[in-house]
Formats: sequence, structure tokens, C-alpha cells
Amino acid sequence: MSLTLSSVARTQLDQVYRALDIILTKGEAHARSKEVEDGVWLNWRLTPDMFTLARQVQLVSDFTVRGMSRLAGVDPISIADDETSFADLRARIAKAREAVWALDTAAIDADPHADITFPAGREREMTLPRQAYLQNFVLTNALFHASTAYNILRQLGVPVGKADMMGIGTG
Repeated sequence: MSLTLSSVARTQLDQVYRALDIILTKGEAHARSKEVEDGVWLNWRLTPDMFTLARQVQLVSDFTVRGMSRLAGVDPISIADDETSFADLRARIAKAREAVWALDTAAIDADPHADITFPAGREREMTLPRQAYLQNFVLTNALFHASTAYNILRQLGVPVGKADMMGIGTG
């Protein structure tokens, strides 16, 4: 059996989405135990020049929904960046998962070696083979921003660990 772009993507993204749900659930519980309002931690960042926790989660959904939609040859759904709570962020991830899973598998899997051109920054485009685009751009960005969200929560003292980030921890 050969691996398809959709099977690689859905396997990896399922783990990322589960991990975010787990760590955000633990983040919310820990914030409640410390009597911290969600907005305080959602606006936390590792360093002044990095994005906030909320933005990290938004970027996971943006990269995955937009990237997978491009691979399927359709316009991505738009998800507003208006989350103000842990519950809102978890709902955003669920919406991203739903959008990705609704995409046509055959369209995603079509010609994995064909080139795809995509925006990479404000005024730049890149072209990669579709397989490289999935592995080296979409999944890499999703994992980077999910890991950064995890690290922000760790910095705040949330009791999350490797199993949580692997999507096998308990919520």
C-alpha cells in the first residue's frame, strides 16, 4: 500500500488537532485553578517578538485549512480571528478539522509531484512539488505553531507533557 497525500496529512493533522484540544483543555483548567482570566493567557507569548498563544492556535488552523484546501483545488473557508477564550480556540480547531476532513480526498491525492504555487509571506510566492508543499510547508508550520502553543502553556505552569503533545494524553 502506498501512502497518499491525504492519508499522510490526515494522520498527522489528527494528532495535531487532538494535541491542541488536550493542551488547551489543560490550559483552561489550570487558568481556572489559578483564577486567571482566559484573555491573560491567550495573550501570553514566549518573547516579545513572537505571536501570542491565541495567534499560535489560529495559525495552526490557518496553515492546515488553507494548505489542504489548496491541495484540493478549492477556496478555503474563512475563520475569523476573534477567539477570546480557551473554549473558542478549541472550537476553532474543531472547525479546522471539520473543514479539512470535508475536502475531496481524490483531489488532494492528485499528482503529488506536480507543482503548486502559493503565497509565502505578504509579497512573495513559492512553488514546490505538492508532496513537498504538504510535508515541508503545511505540516511543518502546523507542528511549529502547535509546539509553540504547548511551550507557552508550559511556561505558564500548565501540567502538560510529551504524551499530550503527541495527542495521546488525557484531556
